[in-house]
Amino acid sequence: MSNPNPAATIELPEGVVANNAGLDVMTVLRNYGIDTIFGIPGTHNLEFYRHLAPLGIRPVTSRHEQGAGYGADGWAQQTGLPGVVITTSGPGLLNALSAAGTAYCESRPLIILSPGVPVGEEFADVGSLHETKDATGAVGAIVEWSRRVHSGAEAVQAIHDAFELFRYSRPRPIHIEIPLNILEGPSDAPLELLEAVAPRTPQAANLDEIAQAAAALRAATNPVILAGGGSLRAGKDVLALAEALQAPVVTTLNGKGAIPESHPLSLGSDIRLDVAQKFCERADVLLVIGSKVGEAELWFNELKPAGTVVRVDILETQLDKNLKAGIGLVGDSAAVIPQLIAALGDHRAPAAPELVALRGQMRDDARALSPAFAALAEQVASAVPANTIIGGDSSQATYMGTASFVPQDTPHSLLYTPAYATLGYGLPASIGARIGAPERPVVCVIGDGALMFAIQELATAVEQRLDLVVVCADNGGYGEIKQNELDRAITPVGVDLVQPDWAALATAFGGNGTKLADAEELAPAIRAALAAGGVQLIHVPMALFN
Repeated sequence: MSNPNPAATIELPEGVVANNAGLDVMTVLRNYGIDTIFGIPGTHNLEFYRHLAPLGIRPVTSRHEQGAGYGADGWAQQTGLPGVVITTSGPGLLNALSAAGTAYCESRPLIILSPGVPVGEEFADVGSLHETKDATGAVGAIVEWSRRVHSGAEAVQAIHDAFELFRYSRPRPIHIEIPLNILEGPSDAPLELLEAVAPRTPQAANLDEIAQAAAALRAATNPVILAGGGSLRAGKDVLALAEALQAPVVTTLNGKGAIPESHPLSLGSDIRLDVAQKFCERADVLLVIGSKVGEAELWFNELKPAGTVVRVDILETQLDKNLKAGIGLVGDSAAVIPQLIAALGDHRAPAAPELVALRGQMRDDARALSPAFAALAEQVASAVPANTIIGGDSSQATYMGTASFVPQDTPHSLLYTPAYATLGYGLPASIGARIGAPERPVVCVIGDGALMFAIQELATAVEQRLDLVVVCADNGGYGEIKQNELDRAITPVGVDLVQPDWAALATAFGGNGTKLADAEELAPAIRAALAAGGVQLIHVPMALFN
C-alpha cells in the first residue's frame, strides 16, 4: 500500500502538514493488515486520526481508554493481529494502563500509540495541556517496552520491532510515544521502510532435546498434556500429537480450545480443580506446552508431578518457572510440536483409558463450587450456537460458570483474563471480538459488579451497530468478596451495592433490555436476543437460581 496524500485536494490551515509522521505510522500498520483501531480522539492525537479514512482503517471510539484496550484485545484474539490503541497524551494514556497490564500478564499483543510533549520540553513542568512527568517511564513500568521516539522513521521502526516481538517471542504490549512536533512534522520515513516485513519460519527446538523428549513420550504409558496459551500457536498439531500419544489434554483457561473440548481426549480447561491437578501429577510424562503454570490458573496450588516433566516454551527463562523441567524445549510451539510429531514417527500408542468418569467427576466438582452459576452457564450452553464467542470477566459468572460449563471447540472463544483477573474487561472485549469476527455470535456473560465497570461501552456497541447479547448475572454486588469477608469474620462492608434498572439502562443506551422472572426463561431469552439482533441485555437476578 502506498503512502497516500489526504491533502491532495484539500487546502490545509497554515502550518498543518498532512504528509506527516502520523501518516507514516498508520501506513505501516495498514500494511501489516491492521484495519481497525480503538481509542478516543483528543487534542494531541488528531494527526493519527487524520489518516484513518484514507487508509481504510475503521475507528472504534470507546467511552473510556480502558475499554479501548480491552476492545483491542478481543479484536486481536479473533484476527491474529495485534490490537492497536490510540490515546491522547496524559490522562488518555494513563487510562489505558489497566488494559496494558492485562495484556502483559496474559501475554497478548497490543500496540499503544500516544503523542507526547514536544522535543525539548521533557520534564519542563510548565503547565502545558496533559503534561505528564514521564509518560514513557510510567508506561514502561507496565508493558514489555515503551519508547519515546525522535523521528517518524524511528516510530515506524518501533512498529516493525513490535511485530518482531509478537511473532517470535512472548507477545506482550508495547507503547510508542511520539513527541507532538514529530507527530505533526513532515514525514521522514523512506517508502521502503513503510512496507510490512514478511514473516519468517518460527523458532524450532534443539534436535537433541527433541529426540530426548520424543523418547520419553514414546516410552510413556500414561502421558498427559497440559496446554497453556502458548500452545494455541501450534493449532491443530496439538490434537495430532495428543492422538498419536493417546494423551489426555487438560488446558489452562488461556489455553481453552487448544483441542476441541468435544474430543474424547479433552479434559477441558478446569486445571484449577484438585482432581485435574492430581491427574496431571500421576502422569509418567507430563508435557506442558506454553504455560507458566502459575498460581492464578491453579487457584493458588502448585503441581508436583511424579513423572518426567517436558516443557515447551518460546522463552528459556520460562522452562523452570513454577515447575522444573526435566526436558526443556525452547522454541515456538508452532514449530516444536511438529518436530515432536516427526520424531515420534509412526508411533501410535494404545487407546487411552476411558475418560468419561473423570470428566463427570470434574463437572461435579466444578458444579459444587457454585451450583447457581453452573446452572446459569448450562442454560447459556444450551441456547447458543456452537461457534459462539463467550465474553467473560473476573466475575463468578465466568470462573464458576461459563469457563467450565460452556465447552469450546476453537481457541479464543472464551474471552477472559485468568491471571490479571480484572473487572471491566468482558463487555469491551466482546465488542472487539464481534468486530474482529463478524460472522460469529458473541454473548457476554458477566456479573453486575463487572458490568458496571464498563457499562458506558454499551454506547460503543450501539454506535458500531453490533449484534451483541449481554447477560447480566446480578447477585447484588461483589459476591465473592462478600464471601471472602465472611470467611475472615469481617461483617460485610462495601460489597452489597445499589443496582440500577438494568433493562431500562440498556434501553436508554439505545439497545433493548429484558429482566427475567424465572430461571427457565434464560435459554429462550438468549435465543430470542440472538434472533432479534442489535444490542440486547438480559438481566438475570441470581436469586432465581438459588
